[in-house]
Amino acid sequence: MSKATLGLVAVGNALVDVLAKVEESFIDGQAKYGMQKGAMTLIDEPRGVELYSLMPPAVETSGGSAANTMAGFASFGGKGGFIGKVASDDLGKIFKHDMTSQGLVFETTPLAMGAPTGRCLIMVSPDGQRTMNTFLGAAVEMGSDDIDEDIITSAAITYLEGYLFDRDQAKQAFYRAAEIAHNAGRKVSLTLSDPFCVERHRADFLALVEKHVDILFANEHEIMSLYQTENFDAAIAKVSSNVEVAVVTRGKDGAVVVSNGQTIAIKAQPVDEVVDTTGAGDAFAAGFLYGYSEGMDLAMCGKLGAMAAAEVIAHIGPRPQASFSTFLKEAA
Repeated sequence: MSKATLGLVAVGNALVDVLAKVEESFIDGQAKYGMQKGAMTLIDEPRGVELYSLMPPAVETSGGSAANTMAGFASFGGKGGFIGKVASDDLGKIFKHDMTSQGLVFETTPLAMGAPTGRCLIMVSPDGQRTMNTFLGAAVEMGSDDIDEDIITSAAITYLEGYLFDRDQAKQAFYRAAEIAHNAGRKVSLTLSDPFCVERHRADFLALVEKHVDILFANEHEIMSLYQTENFDAAIAKVSSNVEVAVVTRGKDGAVVVSNGQTIAIKAQPVDEVVDTTGAGDAFAAGFLYGYSEGMDLAMCGKLGAMAAAEVIAHIGPRPQASFSTFLKEAA
């Protein structure tokens, strides 16, 4: 087996995030259109245009869950790549620039005709909770043909974004990426992304987790939804028999890492004020996977994840505003 030249490659939705602070009443008023506080709702292009017009002044930044994780991974100093579909439009060019300027490999062929680059309209309520409304656009056109075998083979870990699982061709892309990674002796990681995403695809997710995933990321609501239980400990017991490593975040209560029958508690890092929880889980995954790719013990991996998540929730936007590499000396 050749030595990996990349620590991590992610397969996910390539989106541009549009974030705005709103009052609770704004979210309540949009509930009739399917908006659910704290969740991600898929929307079509007309709804996206309408909702954008209703939003207060917003911040626009390249996003997408797995792409956010790659930005965090690069901020730690990791070498990585990203596979995701954008269109040949202005937002697509901005997204590509944002990824490559961080030193990440991003070579997925853009969509020449059809849907525009996807975007996620994010409402941040006064408690810092994020409510997402996603028009996937060109992202849904990604399929098996977009999985670059050379990039997957060159990476120690391939990270799959659960949000992408909403399309059959994306599911096939996941299976192809996992097969290539395992044939090359690499690890496969998956994030469940959202409880409603789990509910839509529970059977397929269970099959993927049991047969193709080595490292699983979820929050406590997602893991309990996956195993259809309201008992957190019962869900942990089940996942421990399905994967090599499971990382389950619990907000202010930190996280737990489960591996080989051992459970490691990870403390949440202190934050003066929770401003915006968008990207907290993505940042946690970035820190954990950076540590894992560097051969650190699981407790240290979890600590790096918690430190990254704390930095992200202290400001608007899902990507680092301070270099995560500074956490390495602090954690040590």
